[in-house]
Amino acid sequence: MLDLYGRGWQMLEGGLVTVQLCLTVLPFMIIIGLLGASAKLSRYRSLRIIGESYTVLIRGIPELLVILLIYFGGTIAVQNIAELVSGEETRVDIPAFWSGVAALALVQGAFASEVFRAAMQSIPVGQIEAATACGMTPRQIFMRIKLPQLWRFALPGLNNLFQVLIKDTALISVVGVEEIMRKAAIGAGTDKAPFTFYLVAMLMFLSFTTVSLIAFNYLEKRAARGIARA
Repeated sequence: MLDLYGRGWQMLEGGLVTVQLCLTVLPFMIIIGLLGASAKLSRYRSLRIIGESYTVLIRGIPELLVILLIYFGGTIAVQNIAELVSGEETRVDIPAFWSGVAALALVQGAFASEVFRAAMQSIPVGQIEAATACGMTPRQIFMRIKLPQLWRFALPGLNNLFQVLIKDTALISVVGVEEIMRKAAIGAGTDKAPFTFYLVAMLMFLSFTTVSLIAFNYLEKRAARGIARA
């Protein structure tokens, strides 16, 4: 049996923070991904350039570096704005949790935009042409034709992204968020048992990714029910 020197509850607290990070990032990742995909497929060249530039930039930078830039750069930016508004020197500290959420959402949103772009392009063109011929506006086409079918094509890619997101939460420990890896590092250093604590951290991450895999596989089967019957 693994001896955690009375730190079992602390590891569980770290696991809860990890889950909170993932569930908080997920909706932002989806929203950013949809906006990025829409920009990349837009008929306006300026939006296409913005969408492509965003994905190229974010995908070309190490995720750890993005986290550090947002954490330290965001603090400086907010502090400068606060000083400009108040007219006096002000100290502002951005919560590390929300810095991590912003960083992971930007990173995963860039990859999600590619997933959604491919999903949008998988929708038969004839459906879009038929909707246009019926007089539907681009917004109506997106909401009534594209969006309902989008998830069926996007879920496998989102499944992979969420697996990566769970593991990437370990990077947030560098800015002081006490998730699984931070708790494991504290226990490993204090109790001189690095193998034990990092092994427990591994098992916790493995359990989270397994549960999410089962959940997404269930959603994929649900989304494909009508297709399978057809």
